[in-house]
Amino acid sequence: MKFGIFYELQLPRPWVAGDELRLYQDALTQLETADRCGYDYAWVVEHHFLEEYSHSPSPESFLAAASQRTRDIRLGHGIFQLTTNHPARVAERVAVLDLLSRGRVEFGRGESASITELTPFGRDMETKKEVFEEAVRAIFPMFKDGGSEHHGKYFDMPLRNVVPKPVQKPHPPLWMACSQLPTIERAGRNGFGALGFQFVSADAAHAWVHAYYNAITKRLKKLADYEINPNMALVSFFMCARTDEEARARADGATFFQFALRYYGQGQNRARPAPGTVNMWDEYNRWKRENPEAQEAALRGGLIGSPETIARKLRRFRTSHIDQVILLNQAGKNSHEHICESLELFAKEVMPEFRKDPEHDAWKAGVMSGAIQLEEIDTQAFTDRYGKLAVNVAPAKSAATAAG
Repeated sequence: MKFGIFYELQLPRPWVAGDELRLYQDALTQLETADRCGYDYAWVVEHHFLEEYSHSPSPESFLAAASQRTRDIRLGHGIFQLTTNHPARVAERVAVLDLLSRGRVEFGRGESASITELTPFGRDMETKKEVFEEAVRAIFPMFKDGGSEHHGKYFDMPLRNVVPKPVQKPHPPLWMACSQLPTIERAGRNGFGALGFQFVSADAAHAWVHAYYNAITKRLKKLADYEINPNMALVSFFMCARTDEEARARADGATFFQFALRYYGQGQNRARPAPGTVNMWDEYNRWKRENPEAQEAALRGGLIGSPETIARKLRRFRTSHIDQVILLNQAGKNSHEHICESLELFAKEVMPEFRKDPEHDAWKAGVMSGAIQLEEIDTQAFTDRYGKLAVNVAPAKSAATAAG
């Protein structure tokens, strides 16, 4: 099993001068800590205009800085928005980061899920899938030696040689953001690694893994000429401390991530309220006061606890044959000191047990070769976009109806 860390670069209100500077510098120090401790991946999102939830519009800049402060950890776009970027600019920036990092880039891609992000770039919810797929077809010829051109519905690119080229040949490993089961299956059909930005039980993970690997082995339909990346990753809330009680206290803001997703997801086209009209941190704390049992249940559901508790939970996920667990530590107002201590404690006392898993390696080889035929599991019970562990939030009418 591989382990990644995940960054939205969240910054809840109230904001004061220097907050964003501290946020970025602390996150880079956390990546240094993760690299030193032997974590495999660092994933950074691209989002635009999402106040408090994500202050990360330029992941390539952040990852470029991280590339100079780390040695081994893989640097993942989780994800690069293909809907709000020109394919040539995507290819250029991925290649430059691959050069700066000496071949450590993971190329995750997605569409964005909100008109708040899409509309300013001239995109919409109805056509974003088409834009994404055309961008995929346009990008991969650009990684090859020589020139390429593309003439499509959404992008028109005359013959040009897009330089530089990435270190990894023919290209960095490919991933796709997935927040729903149909998207997991779509990633498998297209041959992409699945970044499951979701919070699911071990039972749901088992069903999702089967759906993904059945799609990639039985229904593969690539969008362009690229190498497939058969890998399934899932995100989990995360905080490791000496005792369960201490870990839950330190992870008090962990559910802010999922709170904001569901709070805003109720609106049409997942529109966010107009700038400055909602204090999301206040709304979150009001919800916690009114729903203490739900908050406690959410914290119990994630990988939050002592090393012994987290190891016990991971053993269940291991039976689901997840390839990578992505640990969400930087959420809400979790402190920098606690995040670093958590990363170090987990790496020292939990990670070694899961580092080598010959049983999983043999299972995966058998599945990909066809020697192991996976059951087609009925996944109807696991289709909720937010997952069973998600908090259930009814947004205020003013927020839900505010303009995106």
